[in-house]
Amino acid sequence: MNSRQTLLHYSITPLLLALAWIVFAQQLCAAETKIWEQFSGEKAFVHVQRLVDLGPHPAGSDAIEKARDYIEEQLRHSGWQVTRQAFTDDTPRGKVHFVNLIARFSADGNAASSSFLLSSHYDTKFFEAIRFVGANDGGSSTGLLLELARVIGQRPNVARKIELVFFDGEEAYENFSETDGLYGSRYFAKQLQADGAKQFRAGILFDMIGDRSLGITLPADSPAAIARDIFAAAEALKLRNYFSYLDRDLIDDHMPLNAIGIPTIDIIDFDYPWWHTASDTIDKISAQSLQITGSVALYYLSELALKH
Repeated sequence: MNSRQTLLHYSITPLLLALAWIVFAQQLCAAETKIWEQFSGEKAFVHVQRLVDLGPHPAGSDAIEKARDYIEEQLRHSGWQVTRQAFTDDTPRGKVHFVNLIARFSADGNAASSSFLLSSHYDTKFFEAIRFVGANDGGSSTGLLLELARVIGQRPNVARKIELVFFDGEEAYENFSETDGLYGSRYFAKQLQADGAKQFRAGILFDMIGDRSLGITLPADSPAAIARDIFAAAEALKLRNYFSYLDRDLIDDHMPLNAIGIPTIDIIDFDYPWWHTASDTIDKISAQSLQITGSVALYYLSELALKH
């Protein structure tokens, strides 16, 4: 090594050591930060905006394919392996092609066997007479789930226990019945059947959680143990006043999961004046509401649901 190389070597070495220390310090800081403190309502809001920018994207439309591409891209960027569960079903508008998106964590290239379901629907309801973009109904929960994927993906030990599902075809074309609405979740549950369902200890469905005037209303048929722990998580974060019970059951994507033995709670704010109207737009959504829901969900998962 000549004198010039020696000088270069000794000038670069301190720089490399400094960079290594910065990386180590960042990792240490991330490890010390509570997982629920890493959730960003602002980042979730950006996802909602991107989905709203696609315009109406009901099942079977060209726009929903763009929504799928966006969701998949974000999930892969966060370290998740995505599988498309495609199927065709009869609807009041004829046969429609649906696609559920199923994500498992794959930091080592192999998807793990997960034990807890987190889900949302990403389609918007089909209307002929109005332009329905579903900022809250479909958009808010999908944006939230993408941000949860980013945060959870930074904790591989947690991520390996989680399966993310983005349901297509939640919305009914006419009226909810055994053959109209919940197309994606009904198909997903049917594919699991009894044996496949046993791998999941429980699940959370998110729906309509972005309302600026947030008031989560857990359906009356919520699994009691999960509801109790959700309330406890909210209490621990001093956010209990945003959570209450609805005085009735709700038809939503949690129902087919509960029917096959996966206790699943629907975290939803059903007190939303713009539900299924053209006014369900981005200005009705707040990053703070997304922050509240995401933080409580992560506290529940890390401190209660996945502790053992």
